[in-house]
Amino acid sequence: MAKRTGEGELVAYFGYGSLANRATHRTEIVDALPARLKGWRRQWVRRDGESNRALLSVRRDPSSVIDGLLVIDRAENLPAVDLREERYRRVALAPSDLELSTDLPPGCTLHVYEAATVHPPARLEVIQSYLDAVLQGFLREYGRAGVERFTADTDGFDLAVIADRKAPRYPRAVALDAEEEAYLDAFLMQKIAEYASFVR
Repeated sequence: MAKRTGEGELVAYFGYGSLANRATHRTEIVDALPARLKGWRRQWVRRDGESNRALLSVRRDPSSVIDGLLVIDRAENLPAVDLREERYRRVALAPSDLELSTDLPPGCTLHVYEAATVHPPARLEVIQSYLDAVLQGFLREYGRAGVERFTADTDGFDLAVIADRKAPRYPRAVALDAEEEAYLDAFLMQKIAEYASFVR
């Protein structure tokens, strides 16, 4: 992917959760490309200062490769992305950390966001609107096989789900179409034993 005239300095960040859903982006990005990150594994962790509320993070694991979305953005937008990801620290990546079907723009720096604080394991709670945003992104980028890989490649999926789809708490909530909603609900009923009772 060549750098386009007038774009200025570019950066790229790997989205493995809600950033993998294009509908949640709030900056005027340059491009977004399906990609895989090598040497990291996704996990649910507890949000700092919020009882057992969950967010997604990654940890280093040399045996792991995870799907995601590589977002190409203008460097001037990075402070806004850092603010969005304020519970995370931005970690530098090397081009060799990625499996990507095209070349990166010349001089483009690479990053991934890792939770700033990781707490001991516990039964975690996730708001349904956040889970919807994450899984819709993987469904649209990778299809149903991508949703299945997402759950297989993510530790800590023994979650309690807070039903907030009708009144979303997640600030970048997305709208599921009828087919997406039916599929994701059916899939999560198989993945999370008590899902039906959480969202009834």
